[in-house]
Amino acid sequence: MRSAMRPAKPTRRLPPKKPSGTSQKEPVGVYCRVRPLSPPDQECCIEVINETTVQLHPPDGCKTNRNGEYKATQYSFKEVFGTQVTQKELFDIVSRPLVEDLIRGKNGLLFTYGVTGSGKTHTMTGSPGDGGLLPRSLSMIFNSIGDFQAKRYVFKLDEKNGMDVQNEVDALLERQKREVQPQVVHRTPLSRQRMDPEFADMINIQEHCKVEDVDEDSVYSVFVSYIEIYNNYIYDLLEEVPLDPIKPKPPQSRILREDLNHNMYVAGCTEVEVKSTEEAFDVFWKGQKRRRIANTQLNRESSRSHSVFMIKLAQAPLDADGDHVLQEREQITLSQLSLVDLAGSERTNRTRAEGNRLREAGNINQSLMTLRTCIEVLRENQLCGTNKMVPYRDSKLTHLFKNYFDGEGKVRMIVCVNPKADDYEESLQVMRFAEMTQEVEVARPVDKPICGLTPGRRYRNQAFKEELTRRLEDRGGPLNGGDAEDQAVVEILIQSFPPLPSCELLDANDDQSLPKLIEVLEKRCRIRQMMAEEFNKNVCSFRAMLQDLNGVVTAKENIAQGRMTEKDKVIASQKSEIDRLDKKIKTLEYKIDILEKTTTIYEDEKRTIQQDLENHQQKLHRQLSDKRRLEGRLQGMMNENAMKWEKECERRVAAKQLEMQNKLWVKDEKLKQLKAIVTEPKGDKPERPPREKDREPRVPVRSVSPAPTAPPVHPRHRRSHSAGTERWVDHKPPSSVETDTVMQPHVPNSIKVNVASEKALAKCHKYMLTHQQLASDGEIETKLIKGDVYKTRGGGQSVQFTDIETLRQQSPPSGGRKRRSSPSNQPPQEETTDADWTDVETRCSVAVEMRAGSNLGPGYEHHVVSKRRRP
Repeated sequence: MRSAMRPAKPTRRLPPKKPSGTSQKEPVGVYCRVRPLSPPDQECCIEVINETTVQLHPPDGCKTNRNGEYKATQYSFKEVFGTQVTQKELFDIVSRPLVEDLIRGKNGLLFTYGVTGSGKTHTMTGSPGDGGLLPRSLSMIFNSIGDFQAKRYVFKLDEKNGMDVQNEVDALLERQKREVQPQVVHRTPLSRQRMDPEFADMINIQEHCKVEDVDEDSVYSVFVSYIEIYNNYIYDLLEEVPLDPIKPKPPQSRILREDLNHNMYVAGCTEVEVKSTEEAFDVFWKGQKRRRIANTQLNRESSRSHSVFMIKLAQAPLDADGDHVLQEREQITLSQLSLVDLAGSERTNRTRAEGNRLREAGNINQSLMTLRTCIEVLRENQLCGTNKMVPYRDSKLTHLFKNYFDGEGKVRMIVCVNPKADDYEESLQVMRFAEMTQEVEVARPVDKPICGLTPGRRYRNQAFKEELTRRLEDRGGPLNGGDAEDQAVVEILIQSFPPLPSCELLDANDDQSLPKLIEVLEKRCRIRQMMAEEFNKNVCSFRAMLQDLNGVVTAKENIAQGRMTEKDKVIASQKSEIDRLDKKIKTLEYKIDILEKTTTIYEDEKRTIQQDLENHQQKLHRQLSDKRRLEGRLQGMMNENAMKWEKECERRVAAKQLEMQNKLWVKDEKLKQLKAIVTEPKGDKPERPPREKDREPRVPVRSVSPAPTAPPVHPRHRRSHSAGTERWVDHKPPSSVETDTVMQPHVPNSIKVNVASEKALAKCHKYMLTHQQLASDGEIETKLIKGDVYKTRGGGQSVQFTDIETLRQQSPPSGGRKRRSSPSNQPPQEETTDADWTDVETRCSVAVEMRAGSNLGPGYEHHVVSKRRRP
């Protein structure tokens, strides 16, 4: 009767879309769990301050090794779990909300992070008698959906991360096909007696927690898969590889693909449908045995890969009758909970890894570094408003879970730390990463849409079946009763008839037995006829009731048909509108892609131009600073040159004045001599001085520049031209040789030093250096090098040389001036001219002429050879 009713067609649900920018966001939930010390007397570097704060202080030996970075630092988390926390308390706070979201159609990601040996695997898996987050999550899922699970193979996975729904007949055929296979793959025991004793205690959870308000009008199926990421390759831990003892086949790595909803999935990964906690954990335990672990210096069973256990929940609504699953793929809701046990970061200098262990550690650290880089870029994009590309593809781990960080589910992280002092450096980096992760926000997952069917269909259908069965029993039992029930009904009917009398005829003249038998049979026939009439009446009344009900149902069906026709028209118009909007969306998405590419190109060009502009600005700043520095240097050089040229001009003017005075003096002398000669009587001619043939003693020759007017010669000392009112530094090296010449340099008011010093230069204004060298004729030549002392900008002293005086000894010519020849050979004396022998050159055998400003130096010496008198 109910099968004849046409079910109402539910509204079509659109495929899920990416959350928009206006959706609400929530930060990544980061929790901290502190492992107990083993042994307890070790030095501890982590202290739990309160429920949300831990303090990390360096050990004693670290204070001398780090330059000033040994202050105790505090880090805040969403919640901190101390060493005494139980697995149940951790599950109730961290994992329970993720399981509730999974049953409500939302995705979730939970991963444990920390250094090696910090208790990540224990937190995720647990220990015998105290299950971890994974078995407790499985137990809660099956406790919640146990009464609403679909039969096996009603939900069927496709190869593109999607899900199809089959009717019960196809599912039954699929079950029979799997059961007749000689070797069933991934069939796990369902009873506790056949479970693996290694994990039997882990899933024996006494607290039967479940999700409230589960949709009872839907059916559910759980699929699990287990993979590991080893050396940046993905391997399926549930893959059944045929055993070949001669040539074993290595496991094949899997690749990542993107489905139609832009979600990442592992292509070709084995997904097993499970119906109980025991069956699901048995699948997990088989994969756990295949996971790669190794013994290191820090951990006896160190995980060498990242493991990911994925729980996929498929749910679909029942039809309008509440009997079967709605055969529409669009109404299927897929949600996934990923439980990730990350391998611990480690330092090779502590683990002393070599070979494969060293390569594994490098890949582990590289993938964790990529995860940290992605978190940093996400944080920078959200805080600074930038649009940098997040490098998800640099690692398989981040590429697989990029949808969660882009806004496809809730993300939770448990930071496991070991408080021992040896792990201080690693724990410090873990704390910094956790603190940064809390600042990243992900979009809050949206609720699944309502299918549009009347709620409470399942229970109403069950109530209808129970009522129908009860009424049938009241009216004669169920229609489809078994043989035992039919036999019981027949016995009741037989007992209600009058008992048959004895049918034994012992005598041929017995005329009582047969009449009694005939009477009883007639009575039974009347009872049967009455019962048949009653039955016919009941049948008629029931048929009338069914006809009335059928009329009501037909009327309602007609009304529903009319409404459905109207709804179909509305849906058709909405479909056309949706198609038009889809086309428009595709066009706009294409335009958006083009605009995004153009924006990317412009942003790259903008960054390049900004970089060039910054480089040019830096170059201009450097040029400007160089220009200012050069201007200051040139200004200083100009000032120094100006002072130098002022002194040079003063010196040249003084030299020119002296030169003119010397010329004037020479001219005056010549005029005086000429006047004396002219005024002298002719009879009294002066006689020439006598000439000696012997060699005269050596006469020192002094060459100076400039030469002053002829001062009187001191009998013992010759005053140097350097003498004056200003103080002098008389620098005479220790290697100087004393000469026995008449003229000796004498500088009063001077400081005599053997080595020039800044202290002596600071007290004086002039500087004189005595330098001796061997001349070309073998005599000692003494040079007096003079200069002016100036103060420098740096506070020091500098000397600028301005003049050189030369003292040199020289012997006279080997013979004196030759006498004149006899008077007989010479003309008469009266005919000679007085000017021929009365000038300066005829009076002195050697003369010194000082010419200031000459190209030959401050002065030069002039040796005069006496003229021979004209005959």
